[in-house]
Amino acid sequence: MYSSARFGRMTARPDWLTVRPILGGEPRMDLLSDVLRSVRVTGAVFLAAEFTAPWCVRASVTSEDCLQFMGKPAHVIAYHFVAEGSMLVSVGDGPASEVQAGEIVLFPQNDVHLMASEPNLEAVTASGLMQPQAEGKLMRIDHGGGGERARLICGFLASEQPYHPLLATLPKVVKVDVSRRSSRDWIESSLRFAASELAEGRLASSGTMSRVAEAVLTEAIQQYSSSLDDDGSGWLRGLQDPYIGRALTLIHQNLAAPWSNETLASEVALSRSAFVDRFTSIVGLPPIRYLTLWRLQTAKLNLRETRRTVAQLANSVGYESEEAFSRAFKREFGVSPSQWRTQQAS
Repeated sequence: MYSSARFGRMTARPDWLTVRPILGGEPRMDLLSDVLRSVRVTGAVFLAAEFTAPWCVRASVTSEDCLQFMGKPAHVIAYHFVAEGSMLVSVGDGPASEVQAGEIVLFPQNDVHLMASEPNLEAVTASGLMQPQAEGKLMRIDHGGGGERARLICGFLASEQPYHPLLATLPKVVKVDVSRRSSRDWIESSLRFAASELAEGRLASSGTMSRVAEAVLTEAIQQYSSSLDDDGSGWLRGLQDPYIGRALTLIHQNLAAPWSNETLASEVALSRSAFVDRFTSIVGLPPIRYLTLWRLQTAKLNLRETRRTVAQLANSVGYESEEAFSRAFKREFGVSPSQWRTQQAS
């Protein structure tokens, strides 16, 4: 059944594609790399699609779609790799952008999106086009009017973190051109390999797909960060700000330090009120709330990946007692640190 929604207007140069100089200063690039490493994502390819013009579909990926490959994730990022041809993509009432062969388009907030061969076509739901396959095999879509062909490999990136300030700062649509990057051959061949494995009824190595997921996300964030202008807000914008970027660097260089609004403001040569207002308006969180979140996220990763005791981890991220750390951890994640570690081990 066709929907009443029509594909949005096309624009040749969406704002998020404007090329700007990349983040300046080696320390801040190091910070971006460190934070990227904290975005632990896994990934999978689940669909191969072939469309022939004219065509228009509405698509989305739910956490239930991930269950064949992993547990139910807290956050999902859908993506499409255009292996051949081109398409238009839009979210909501936003403008459409063309995605060509060799490019990947990601949806960091996992919004429902439209894909089409041309503007102003009626959309059909993609899930209704998926062809039933044997268990474990790659889903397929073959759809369209028989004209120019576009071939897509569709997948998702998944994270156990429901909120991450770096992901939250990204726009609804991010286009990544891997055709001009040194990682192109590896990313493209890995996606094709995963698709061929599923077509034969085998799941591609989870380790390989996780590395592909991390590489795709890293490319997306680095390319997007180089396009930022002097306005706007979010974590990446904060990193570019001379005051807030300095504060973020200080926080991440020493999470255990007894930071306060006063000490951070003093370090960046602002008054306390001016610093708090500037940090909150740009990053989207007050400074101490941001610090608390990062302390807990860092401790959570170390609970899974190290054998350090809860008391040792509490001290390493700035808590004076295990009890205070455990209360904060449970308030944020719903379980105690020991319970979370046990869940991960099982």
